[in-house]
Amino acid sequence: MTRLSSTVLYQIYPQSFADADGDGIGDLNGIRQRLDYLAWLGVDAIWLNPCFVSPFLDAGYDVADYLTVAPRYGTNDDLAALCAEAGRRGIAVLLDLVAGHTSDQHPWFLAACASDADPAIRDRFVWRDSPRDGWVAPSGTAGEVGYYLPNFLPCQPALNYGYARPAAEQPWRQPVDAPGPRANREALRAIMAHWFDLGVAGFRVDMAASLVKDDPGLVETGKLWREVRAWLEVSHPDRVLVAEWGDPQVSVPAGFHVDFLLHFGGPTDGLPLRSLWNNGAGTVNPTWQQDGCWADADGRGEAGTFVAAWREAATAIAAADPEGHYGRTGIVGLPTSNHDFTRLVAGPRDARQAAIAMMLVLTWPALPCLYYGDEIGMRYLPDSPALEGSRLGPMFERAGSRTPMRWGPLPQEFGPGTPAASRYLPDDPGPDAPSVAAGVADEQSLLHLVRRLIGLRHDDPRLDAGAPVEVLATGYPLAYTRGSDHSLLVVLNPSREPVSLAHPVAGAGTVLTGRGVELAPDEVRLTGFGYAIVDLRTSVGAAAGGRGETR
Repeated sequence: MTRLSSTVLYQIYPQSFADADGDGIGDLNGIRQRLDYLAWLGVDAIWLNPCFVSPFLDAGYDVADYLTVAPRYGTNDDLAALCAEAGRRGIAVLLDLVAGHTSDQHPWFLAACASDADPAIRDRFVWRDSPRDGWVAPSGTAGEVGYYLPNFLPCQPALNYGYARPAAEQPWRQPVDAPGPRANREALRAIMAHWFDLGVAGFRVDMAASLVKDDPGLVETGKLWREVRAWLEVSHPDRVLVAEWGDPQVSVPAGFHVDFLLHFGGPTDGLPLRSLWNNGAGTVNPTWQQDGCWADADGRGEAGTFVAAWREAATAIAAADPEGHYGRTGIVGLPTSNHDFTRLVAGPRDARQAAIAMMLVLTWPALPCLYYGDEIGMRYLPDSPALEGSRLGPMFERAGSRTPMRWGPLPQEFGPGTPAASRYLPDDPGPDAPSVAAGVADEQSLLHLVRRLIGLRHDDPRLDAGAPVEVLATGYPLAYTRGSDHSLLVVLNPSREPVSLAHPVAGAGTVLTGRGVELAPDEVRLTGFGYAIVDLRTSVGAAAGGRGETR
């Protein structure tokens, strides 16, 4: 992969992205035929949601064979071809590793359910003899072979990595070095090595904090992942581990290269990310406590919660680095959205407002992760039907963020392949629904803005994730400088009201990209939904009172 601190990651939900064989489900060859688009956009790596054999009761997060691509997506050879062709374009491929549980249809689990199962097999999972709330009897049994601990849904039995606090009177609470947990750690490395040999560059690890049970402070879980990281450094030093943990100040020192700020996780259950994007118009957990969000036209939120959480994480990551640097061996990830959370364009928030969110994601000192379709302003569709376990509660419907990528007829420069649009879920029926083709044709589109920002991030070392940031304001506007000399000024206004920022040398700067921005001698003025990246090192192309209107 490219240097971690300059990497831009792009998340692909494979069943919704592009369909090469015409069966209605996106597939690996469809992704391969869209690599030229991804290269044009400028991303450095793609992360695919699970593509392994599965009964798809949780959209592939219920794995029945870790070593084989699900037939609906293609073959292992197709994945190897995707990795090779992506690599020729400078794009790395990451897979989604479901480390904490299998499907209840996985051969490991089926063998463990046998009445005469060898303890070496049975102890790969967590069992007790008597029923208890939350424990599940295997399908087709009445508990005569015991009850297993699920890791998420009932169809997902937890793999046994041991308990941090074993207890002899509770025999299911095995120590982390018992034979079953040791076998699962070995299997974890074997699965990763299998895909590394086919060209995969790394893994995003699902529910990475869930492995060792009853683990105060996640101490034993951290030891497990540090062991994996040490193995990677010796055996596969150019591969990366990305966590779904939601607490980078803990997870990155525990061995991951990257962990995202998520809508859950950490001491405030994901509030740092939700305080930026969650406007209550998409996936909503009734336990979330939040007053407004920063990316809000009414200006009811603030970015201070996010900034403080990032700062704490960056400090912890730097302290764990042998050279004391943030961004060298570990980094915070900042997503636009994901398959479990609301898209940026949701409810009253439109693509014009989403542009300001994209500015933050692509200029902040973090690893940006673009969820497929967010770059064109695809909308969260609240009326999407529940599919493959997408509904987690009355207001927590994830299908609205998983709808088909909207392509349209693309120019020949994006490759000769013409995969069909996925029919995995209903498409956006709106007459103004965005598409890649429309975005490519319009130089003022959100898509072109994202492409320019990615290019600027790659070209300007001041936007490297390891470069310093100084936060000047956390409300309206959010403002910060980047670079060791504080010479790159970013000012963002997601509200509809005009705002200003006092700055002593703003008038001498050059607007590199902006909308609704005016540079006065000692302040930056933004209209509603305005933004600006201002180079303070030179006055070429700008004068006191000059206006910047580039997109």
